[in-house]
Amino acid sequence: MTRSGKEVVAVVTGASRGAGKGIAEAVGATGATVYVTGRSQSGGDSPYGGSVRETAEEVTRAGGTGIPVVVDHADDGAVAELFARVRSEHGRLDILVNNAAMFAAPAPGGFWERPLSTVAPLTVGLRSHYVAAWHAAPLLIAGGRGLIVSTGHYGAVSYHQGPAYGAQKAGADKMAADMAKELYPYGVAALSIWTGGVDTERARAHLRSLTLTPEQRAALPPRESPYFTGRVIAALHASDELMAFSGRAVIGAELGAYFDVTDVDGSRPRSRRHVLGGPPEPHPSLRPEAS
Repeated sequence: MTRSGKEVVAVVTGASRGAGKGIAEAVGATGATVYVTGRSQSGGDSPYGGSVRETAEEVTRAGGTGIPVVVDHADDGAVAELFARVRSEHGRLDILVNNAAMFAAPAPGGFWERPLSTVAPLTVGLRSHYVAAWHAAPLLIAGGRGLIVSTGHYGAVSYHQGPAYGAQKAGADKMAADMAKELYPYGVAALSIWTGGVDTERARAHLRSLTLTPEQRAALPPRESPYFTGRVIAALHASDELMAFSGRAVIGAELGAYFDVTDVDGSRPRSRRHVLGGPPEPHPSLRPEAS
């Protein structure tokens, strides 16, 4: 992936496994250098497997240059060191994908009956997005053209998992919109891309734990591969229309259809707007180009 003869430099957070891993590999497949961050140093660090080293190796096998960096995105100092390294090694950044998030296992009852730790997505998932973007912005501006993506979800407008999850997703959408407003004069876009149901290690484990009949399993909606959103991000960054999408929350399946992006099996993920709702239209004052 090059523009004006420059190799693209990307940071993908929360990429030990799941959607972040797929995004890192898909962006790397275009020839980009991808800094892969996450807490897992080895596959045994999580019941779902995966590590930053394994993902970085897959990025390199895909045709890019994968660089593993163990980062706890709740640690501001570790995040600062990450971007200081990017500055030292490249002097600029082209793409930041904010995907790092903490998840709480689904539990019955109201939010007041669950452990207070379920508020974790507001720390790693919202605040961490801000911190990473704060460090990344000068590097993106230095490159003269850049992109910040937050991985969003329909939970911003419909119920999923609980109040903390919904607040994180809605907050990340608004944060991207406000960042886009301030970054627009520098040619840097910011937006949120909503994923559908993603076929991650965590999702597969959850589905295996459910007691469903064969008919019920067959009726489940198809899931996007973890690579699809990365393919969409690569197409968006390479497009001359990049800034036209800045400041918006967009459904990945719809953006993929616009750019004629397919999933790894050739399928076209379907938008679930008609079932779960869609991103609200921003007020005209939020459009990045508005004075």
